[in-house]
Amino acid sequence: MKKAYIFAAQGVEEIECLTQVDLLRRAGIEVIICAVGKDLTIQGSHGISFRADVPIEDADVKDADALILPGGMPGTLNLIGDETLAGILKAAEGRNTLICAICAAPRVLGGLGLLKEHTATCYPGCEEYLTGAVTTEQEVEVSGQFVTSRGVGTAIPFALKIIELLQGKEQSEKIRESIVFQG
Repeated sequence: MKKAYIFAAQGVEEIECLTQVDLLRRAGIEVIICAVGKDLTIQGSHGISFRADVPIEDADVKDADALILPGGMPGTLNLIGDETLAGILKAAEGRNTLICAICAAPRVLGGLGLLKEHTATCYPGCEEYLTGAVTTEQEVEVSGQFVTSRGVGTAIPFALKIIELLQGKEQSEKIRESIVFQG
């Protein structure tokens, strides 16, 4: 079974986080929500709370097929400031692991220098933080092991692309049809 780790910090954009959890689980991918910060209860940027599975320090990501960063504010800033997450992402560079970020969260990857010479997309206005990347306004960009997306409105296409890359086009289409997604 494929395995994805999603990193949720206080102030995360709930839709960008939980859409990934929901759709990847529907596709048969094991998803572990990792709390970035001291509390397993995550308070989203719009007042919706949910519970993470493990604190980031306890996440054994060696078996990760995908690492996923949802955006939102101040969630993205809390991701940027986490040294454990930075270490996980740097260690995954060049391995057979997808590194995925949506909305403002590609800033985390840009700040670590991971997007150099890659094509990426992000929330409008965050492009300047994607150091060394060629930026576009596409809903979803795939460049090497990196998958990036623009925001809440692209959360479903982002999830479907991750499913496609992990489980194949047929499984992605099956999920798309089952949720009656027309995009």
